[in-house]
Amino acid sequence: MTTTSEEKIKKAFNDKSWNEIKTEDSWRIFKIMSEFVEGFEKLSRIGPCVTIFGSARTSPDHPFFKMAEDIAYKLTQFGYGVITGGGPGIMEAGNIGAMRGKGRSVGLNIRLPFEQSANLFIDPDKLITFDHFYVRKTMFVKYSQGFIVLPGGFGTMDEMFEALTLIQTEKIGKFPIVMVGKSYWDGLFQWIKEVMLQQYGYIHAEDMDIFTIVDDADSAVEIINKFYSKYLLSPNF
Repeated sequence: MTTTSEEKIKKAFNDKSWNEIKTEDSWRIFKIMSEFVEGFEKLSRIGPCVTIFGSARTSPDHPFFKMAEDIAYKLTQFGYGVITGGGPGIMEAGNIGAMRGKGRSVGLNIRLPFEQSANLFIDPDKLITFDHFYVRKTMFVKYSQGFIVLPGGFGTMDEMFEALTLIQTEKIGKFPIVMVGKSYWDGLFQWIKEVMLQQYGYIHAEDMDIFTIVDDADSAVEIINKFYSKYLLSPNF
């Protein structure tokens, strides 16, 4: 555990005066509000977009990087913009593909002590950098008409399960969630099916229909397009 982490833990147990509570929390509210306002103002007119999630640690020579770039490019050819987390790895690949396809390239960056800095392939007027994960996740969900999830770590899982939960609880519409890379996702899929559903009954059988697992760029994009064709919608919201 780092010294910074220890200091944060110790600080959480320290008693605060009323003035400290009032001052710190009040100013934090204004900071959170400002992030929401900036996000709403910049993203309210971006048009139909699909969010691509995935690891910041994926190197440019990895097949998943190329797949994310291809997916983003193909999405732009059907009129969709692309939203990513704005950083390196899969996020950068998504923005590269969107820029190559001359589509909207959106980056919702987050300030972190490591890994995360904005990539260079985001439209200058569509880059937002957040301090708070929950504000950033709100923007992902609010302005996306679909989610494509490539292999990633804790952050990717957090974003994916956020979308799954909101759809399951009907807090948002049943937008498509496409998980790309069967070799990566099959183990999780089997655990969800065999343990969460069959052994414990913690989800319903129809919850398994919220997401789809595919292995190539064309299949991922086809699912997005089929969804909107099924409901007689075009990507123009």
